[in-house]
Amino acid sequence: MAAAQKTIRVTQIGSPIGRRGDQRATLIGLGLNKRHRSRELEDTPSVRGMINKVRHLVQVDEAE
Repeated sequence: MAAAQKTIRVTQIGSPIGRRGDQRATLIGLGLNKRHRSRELEDTPSVRGMINKVRHLVQVDEAE
């Protein structure tokens, strides 16, 4: 049986209005498009890199 992947909850807290196009595309890649929406994502280096790029627009919590 495969081990369960660790997940994180990412919530968008900032608006992409007035931001660079790559930051807006990164939010869409994370599955976020409106403020106060959340997604549970696998905790992988690629997801962490995307979060780091838009860290001023998102809040990250450890999911259970």
